[in-house]
Amino acid sequence: MGFVVIYSLTFFFANFGPNSTTFIVPAEIFPARLRSTCHGISAASGKAGAIIGAFGFLYAAQNRDKTKTDAGYPPGIGIKYSLILLGVVNFLGMLFTFCVPEPNGKSLEELSGENEEQTPTTSLA
Repeated sequence: MGFVVIYSLTFFFANFGPNSTTFIVPAEIFPARLRSTCHGISAASGKAGAIIGAFGFLYAAQNRDKTKTDAGYPPGIGIKYSLILLGVVNFLGMLFTFCVPEPNGKSLEELSGENEEQTPTTSLA
């Protein structure tokens, strides 16, 4: 029973942050006319970042000594420095999350500014 509880908590917290930033936030901040396209680009970028991170960590975590690396891999920067780099990248991701506009109970139309009147531009011709 303890394993099921710990596994459930791990699953919840592993998906809580990524799912909200990948699916919920883009649905709120993009203008309605471009929402589906921008949401797709946002999701694809997140998945591409996960692929790059997984394979990049695999290569970076290899030992610096060429004789101790796994077969078929070039020497990397080692586990210690790979984890430090991973922490720095995660911290930068957290900082960039603060750049996302906060909806604060606004409607999607208010956030996108679609209902605001456009000021007509006059031509000089």
